[in-house]
Amino acid sequence: MCGIVGAIAERNIVPVLIEGLRRLEYRGYDSAGLAVIDTGKLARLRTVGKVKKLEEALRATPVAGAAGIAHTRWATHGVPSERNAHPHVSLEGLAIVHNGIIENHEALRADLEGRGYQFTSETDTEVVAHRIHFHLQSEPDLFKAVRATVTELHGAYALAVISEQDPDRIVVARQGCPVVIGLGVAENFVASDVAALLPVTRRFMFLEEGDVAEIRRQSVHIVGPDGEAVERPARESELSADAADKGPFRHFMLKEIHEQPRAIAETLAERVAQGRLLEAAFGPAATAVFKRTAAVHIVACGTSYHAATVARYFIEQICRIPCAVDIASEYRYRNPLVPSDSLFVTISQSGETADTLAALRLAKQSGYLSTLAICNVPESSLVRESELVMLTRAGPEIGVASTKAFTTQLTALAMLTVALARHHGGDPEREQGLVTRLIELPGLIEKALTLDPVIHRLAERFADKHHTLFLGRGALYPIAMEGALKLKEISYIHAESYPAGELKHGPLALVDADMPVIAVAPNNDLLEKLKSNLMEVRARGGELIVFADPESGLQPSDGVTVIEMPKHVTYFQAPAVYTIPLQLLAYHVAILKGTDVDQPRNLAKSVTVE
Repeated sequence: MCGIVGAIAERNIVPVLIEGLRRLEYRGYDSAGLAVIDTGKLARLRTVGKVKKLEEALRATPVAGAAGIAHTRWATHGVPSERNAHPHVSLEGLAIVHNGIIENHEALRADLEGRGYQFTSETDTEVVAHRIHFHLQSEPDLFKAVRATVTELHGAYALAVISEQDPDRIVVARQGCPVVIGLGVAENFVASDVAALLPVTRRFMFLEEGDVAEIRRQSVHIVGPDGEAVERPARESELSADAADKGPFRHFMLKEIHEQPRAIAETLAERVAQGRLLEAAFGPAATAVFKRTAAVHIVACGTSYHAATVARYFIEQICRIPCAVDIASEYRYRNPLVPSDSLFVTISQSGETADTLAALRLAKQSGYLSTLAICNVPESSLVRESELVMLTRAGPEIGVASTKAFTTQLTALAMLTVALARHHGGDPEREQGLVTRLIELPGLIEKALTLDPVIHRLAERFADKHHTLFLGRGALYPIAMEGALKLKEISYIHAESYPAGELKHGPLALVDADMPVIAVAPNNDLLEKLKSNLMEVRARGGELIVFADPESGLQPSDGVTVIEMPKHVTYFQAPAVYTIPLQLLAYHVAILKGTDVDQPRNLAKSVTVE
């Protein structure tokens, strides 16, 4: 969601701030701004719209400084506008940027207004700025004033604060939202995401929950929630500064779709060998945990939830142990029962999804056997707080609509299925067969990508459509859900998904010649059932588009378009392979609709608020 960048150095740090914001654009935002200490005085610029608008404002009104903070905002409290954009300021040159939501902001605002503070925005962030200033009146030390303020805040926050009264440091705090500190030579940096700082450093510290830190040019001082000084280890990031380059592709999303064979191969690398899965890839305690696992509970949001739903089919059918799946925001509030020896699994691309993190923290108090994170970001909170970890190795995913993160999650969950099956009725021969199917997956994805020209032409039929229905059965039903989500995310066409067998229980009422019906039809045990469901659509004049196995027996006819998928795709491979044409269809339809493919309206990449 919102992005934070900060820097303190012996040089003008405005270019660092702007480049950092540009690298956070993928997160989704509606306004941008910065504040720097310029010759002892605070200078601030804010604009509505993209970072390039802020750059234009800088050319018109140049500012420079050796200490500063910057922000991209995704609106929560208050409409997108310059007055609501960050940084927010209080009296005597104090400026603040903030990610997250302060739940008790109304009570704090009322108290501050009673003390004479005047507000110029609708945000919860300005409340924090004035509260810090209020504490500075009794404790004239910025670090102590921030610490006093955060003890009064209820909710989630990442804060970065500067003051012209104290120009030689940035104070940051973290509760529920990520904060990283980038370490340089005679200069240090702050951000909400490692990617923002890769051009200036590869060494990072990661604040833990409740930490407050003071960042100076030559030093970093951190205290924990109890006020005692703590050490956070410095780590070298494996990401490269050019990882967020589109290369020859028109959009990041298209690049990331085509990166999926490599990303899946990377996810499998060094984790499967000689027909066997290496359980240690999940962590040193994995074997002991998997032996005891009698049930699995998976929690995720959005696209990751669809991956979890596929995994439920895999785990129950192959391992024969129960698997429950919950949307993280619902899990937190339904007080679930925990069967004995249950493994709790969280899935998140960023590892900072607020609802998923909160679910993990609740689960750790609820008697689960162990916790496992499937995540794409090794430095993330989800990874650091889980006992077992499977990193998906997709590399940076910039497009808001997830593609390679999803298929690498499917791959990781397939590996989890193999690992559990080893201890639940499996044998070496079956394991070798499943591992072989996984190793074949990148090649099958490559074949599916060759359908791009066909799907490009198909997309033209959606240019004037407003509704679409997606159908699937079994483990392909979640893939239909994912296809519908992709189409609505980036083309803004209303799309729904249903298990094909549910058509007769209501959705058939929607079917007419103006509503395309898209189905995924691998050659599996449910194929004949699916064919019957598709005939129900044709009998009511619906236009059918079917992505089908060449041996399915489905033939094109009037009102029925059949697109042949790669041959010999197995049950274990089909969800990932049949995802590819649905991603490509959403992309090409969005291009025809003229939408912002990489940064669709109202959406954010990393959802760090509840």
